[in-house]
Amino acid sequence: MLDPKNDSVPIKKSRWKKFLKILGPGLVTGASDDDPSGIATYSQAGAQFGYATLWTALISFPMMAAIQAMCARIGLVTSRGLTVTLKEHYPKPVLYLMLLFGFPAITLNIGSDIQSMGSVAHMLYPGIPEDIYCVAVTGILMFVIIKYPYQQLAKILKWLCLSLLLYVLVPFMVKEDWLDILKHAFIPTIHFNKEFLAILVGILGTTISPYLFFWQATMEAEDIAHQKRKVVVNKRVLDDMKMDVNFGMAFSNLVMFFIILTAGTVLFKGGVHQIDTVDQAAKALEPLAGKFTYLFFAIGVIGTGFLAIPVLAGSQSYMLAETFGWDAGLDKKFPQAKLFYVSIILSLLVGLSLNFVGITPIQALIYTAILYGLTAPVLIAIILHIANNKAIMGEHTNSKLSNILGGFTLLVMTAAAVALLYFQIK
Repeated sequence: MLDPKNDSVPIKKSRWKKFLKILGPGLVTGASDDDPSGIATYSQAGAQFGYATLWTALISFPMMAAIQAMCARIGLVTSRGLTVTLKEHYPKPVLYLMLLFGFPAITLNIGSDIQSMGSVAHMLYPGIPEDIYCVAVTGILMFVIIKYPYQQLAKILKWLCLSLLLYVLVPFMVKEDWLDILKHAFIPTIHFNKEFLAILVGILGTTISPYLFFWQATMEAEDIAHQKRKVVVNKRVLDDMKMDVNFGMAFSNLVMFFIILTAGTVLFKGGVHQIDTVDQAAKALEPLAGKFTYLFFAIGVIGTGFLAIPVLAGSQSYMLAETFGWDAGLDKKFPQAKLFYVSIILSLLVGLSLNFVGITPIQALIYTAILYGLTAPVLIAIILHIANNKAIMGEHTNSKLSNILGGFTLLVMTAAAVALLYFQIK
C-alpha cells in the first residue's frame, strides 16, 4: 500500500502525465517558430544591440498566444484548416493573395533553414563540403515526412523541442549581470533610428509568421480527426487547447529571450556586432565562450531545423491541397495523397536549390520578412473576423480579452509592415 503521507505522489504523476498528453500542436508550433532563420535574427539583435531587445520576448508572447489560440479554435470548431474556411466564406482573391505571398516566403524560409543547417554541420565536420550536408539534410527530411504518419511524426517533433533548451543553458555558462538583464527585460528600450527599428520589425516578422496560423488550425483539425471517438468541442477541450498553445508560445518566447541574451552577453560584449548567418553566430561563440557553448549552439541549430522545416513544408502543402481539393494528410501514405507529398518534395527541392543559385541565408531571410510582414496584418484581420463570426464559430466566438489582444497585435503588425516598406523604399 501507499504511504498515506505520500499519497499525493501518484496524483502528481497523473497530472504530469495528463499535461504531457495535452501538449501537441501548440508546443510543436511554438518550438518550430525558433527555426535557424529565427535564430539568426535573434542573434543579430543581441549582437548588435546587446540586451536592448530582450523586452520583445515578453511583449510578443501575448500576441502570439492570442492569434495562435484563435487559429486553433477555428480548427477545432470547423474541423478544417484555415484555407478551407477562407475558401468557403471569403472572396477567392483573398485566398489567392495569401497563396501568392505565402508560398515564396515559405520556400525562402525553407531554403534559409537548409543552408543554415548545412553551414553549421560543415563547421562540426569540415571534411565534408557544405553542399553535401544540405543535400543530406533535404534527403533525410523527405524520408521522414513521407515514411512516418503524423502521429509518429508528432512524437519525433516533440522530442526535437528539447534541443531548444540548449539555448537556455548557454547564459548560465558565462558570468551574467542578472539585475541589468531584468531591467532590460521589463523596461522597453527603443532607439528611434533605422537600424534599431529594422531589427524590431525583423523580430516581429520572424516571431509572428503567417505559415504558423495555417499549421495550427490544420493540426488541431487533424487531431480531432484522429480521435477514436467523436469529440465534442466543449470547455474542457478548449481549455486543453489553450494550455497547449500557451505553453508552446511561452516555450518559444523563452528560447527567443535566451538567444538574444546569449548573443548580447557573448557577442555584443565581445565586440562582435554583425551576424549575417547562423554559422557565423556559432563560430563567434567558440573563442569567446568556449568549445562547449559553441557545440551547444550548433547542435541546437540543427535540431531546430529538423523541427521547423517539416512544419514549413507541411503548412504550404496543406494550403495547396485545401485550395485545390487534393487528398491530404501527414497520416496518409504516399499513394493515398500523391499530390500532397509531391508538393512537399518540390518545396524542399526548391528550397535546396537556393543554395546553388547564389541566394544567401540572410538574403532569403530579408525577402521572407518582407513577404511575411505584408501578409501578416491582412491575415490577422481575417482571423479576427472569422473568430467573431457566429455563422462559422457558433457559440465559440472570441472573448473580449481575445479581441483586445488580437486588435493590439493587428495594430503592431500593421505598424511593422508600414515600417518595413519604409525601410525598403528609403
